[in-house]
Amino acid sequence: MKLRYPLVVSALASLLTAAPAEVRDLGIPVKGVSWARLHPGRTAEGHASLLASMSQNNGGLFVLDIDLATGHCRQFPVHDGVNSTFSAASFRSLLTGILYVVSGWDGHLHRYDANHPELGLQDLGRIYAAPGDIAPLGINEGPDGVLWIGTYPGASLTKYDPASGQFTHFGKFDATDNYLYPLAGDDGSLAAIVKFGRQHLLVIDPRTGEHREVGPSVTDAADKAQFLKFFKGADRRLYLDSHAGKFRVDGMNLTPVDELPAPLAGIHATYKHAYQAPAEMPGGWTAHFLDDNINGTGTPRNVLLVNRDPSVASRRLHLDWIGGGSNLHTIDVGPGGELYGSSYMPNRLYRASLDGARIEDLGEHTFAGGEAYSTVTLDGKLYLGSYPESRLSVYDPSKPLHFGAGPNDNPRDLGRLDGIGYRPNVLLATPDGRLWMGSSPDYGLYGGTLAWYDPKTGAKKSHRVVVPDLSPASGLYLPELKQILLGLSIETGTGMPVKKDVLHGAFALWDPAEDKLIWSGDLGLDNLADVSSLAPAGNGLVYALLGRGDHILSAGAPEIGPRLALIDPAKRTVVASAWLPADYGPLSWHGYFSLRVGPGGAVYGATGYCVFRIKPGTCDVERVWQLDQPKKRPGTVWLTASSPNVIDVVGPIVGNTFYFATGWRLRALTLP
Repeated sequence: MKLRYPLVVSALASLLTAAPAEVRDLGIPVKGVSWARLHPGRTAEGHASLLASMSQNNGGLFVLDIDLATGHCRQFPVHDGVNSTFSAASFRSLLTGILYVVSGWDGHLHRYDANHPELGLQDLGRIYAAPGDIAPLGINEGPDGVLWIGTYPGASLTKYDPASGQFTHFGKFDATDNYLYPLAGDDGSLAAIVKFGRQHLLVIDPRTGEHREVGPSVTDAADKAQFLKFFKGADRRLYLDSHAGKFRVDGMNLTPVDELPAPLAGIHATYKHAYQAPAEMPGGWTAHFLDDNINGTGTPRNVLLVNRDPSVASRRLHLDWIGGGSNLHTIDVGPGGELYGSSYMPNRLYRASLDGARIEDLGEHTFAGGEAYSTVTLDGKLYLGSYPESRLSVYDPSKPLHFGAGPNDNPRDLGRLDGIGYRPNVLLATPDGRLWMGSSPDYGLYGGTLAWYDPKTGAKKSHRVVVPDLSPASGLYLPELKQILLGLSIETGTGMPVKKDVLHGAFALWDPAEDKLIWSGDLGLDNLADVSSLAPAGNGLVYALLGRGDHILSAGAPEIGPRLALIDPAKRTVVASAWLPADYGPLSWHGYFSLRVGPGGAVYGATGYCVFRIKPGTCDVERVWQLDQPKKRPGTVWLTASSPNVIDVVGPIVGNTFYFATGWRLRALTLP
């Protein structure tokens, strides 16, 4: 599943005050949702009932109570629309019909009872005591109505008893891994799968929380022949399908079986994001989303109702829910000199004129439902690299919109360039017409990939490792050397801690013609953090921004403040380096693309709270725009803004205008 620290949670609805005069709000490009799920069931009177849960950044998650005749939605927002934004774990009770939703990134349990809509979406409180466990993963119900909830990043287990309203916290269940997905069988068995470093199954005593590992495990996440599929069967017992055989959970034991039952309809699996199969409502009806709902993301509004009786005609419903806004994740100049980018879960392509007079949500551009990490324009087309799976997609603004994977589709999903890359931090073009993508690895892995793709022929090739245990974080083509300069990071696959003996980034030079590594090293820079961003400085020199984003810190890396370095790639030397002033604040989220070329070739940079200009030929910086110092929010591992104007996404500089995003808002700053 996709659980990654969100863009700095800063553009808070409760903090929206007037921005400084030089900053302009251009608009909200995308109003989509993520983790959209339909929850069929019944009311206390036995009538068919259809609910939905959806996540969004602006306004928080919400629940829909859908009129099965008209599609009209009664929309129930979460009470805390600032912190309760992410609804990865949701479950409608098979016993009571009550819908439960656990929110991230604050870890609260919510309930909606279709029998009592006047109560709205009720907040039942925080599900655990550990302050670092911020996100729910899975929620399931035992035969006694007790709920079992797994969390991230603590891989901990919580029990909730609806009868008493009491939470029981059983603590962390794994010393190194962070993901826990529990299921409860109707025979009283309780088990959970642990991901992603070494996937394995735990059987659990529901009375005490005592647990032990049973059965096979996945020892190599790159070996796709190894797998574990843990689910609740139609007989309401727990089963494990694996590379080592088929098993049933019997209390604290695992019993081999010859055949596996069909999965129970509903959310009863730990390897799928959506329902196994649509649960049936009274009258024989099932409900399906029809439209752009890739892994539960997009703007799903069309529902198909199907009856098990083939003589009863199916019906379509159009849902009239209202979205508030989706955080932006990338902004850059694309074809025609306009702004293009992607939103964050849902991964939707948008376009905007430079003055913001026209902003368009162009819809899906890839089967990767997360977000685009990088873009590049080549031959009048926009290419995007997206999480998950580092999927490449392309959009041609001269052709009509029709998303798909076929040669006549536009945008078109071009697929993966390899089976390892997951977060495509780097996307650039070389003069020979090829695209180069640098990615961090899949969940549970170390060491990212560098791959190329030829749009003319469809040829591609990937290199598993540039520097062992490191991942490309930034890249720049050097025309003087006809080489690619790569900045490397200690970023691991999500869920993996950093290696204690690999705590420094690196630089690398890659020859695209020979398709091989020429050199790698640290250029003599001690305490070298991740090379987050690169920008041409003229005369063959390059500026590098070195820093450590919160996603690296949360994986166990020691904090290193942001620093500038002016390097000479040809001589492989450092011309100058300097730490950024402390009051400039931390890098925005991860710091990628934080250096941009501005008027006259001057290089500008941005942290989450400051825009600065670099004096050419030096690492001396001049503050251009500054916000208040950030503050740590107690109990979290990311930085929360002390201002509603924080820079979440660094965009391009066009003329004297710097473009950026604060949460879901596209914004512009006139540079002095």
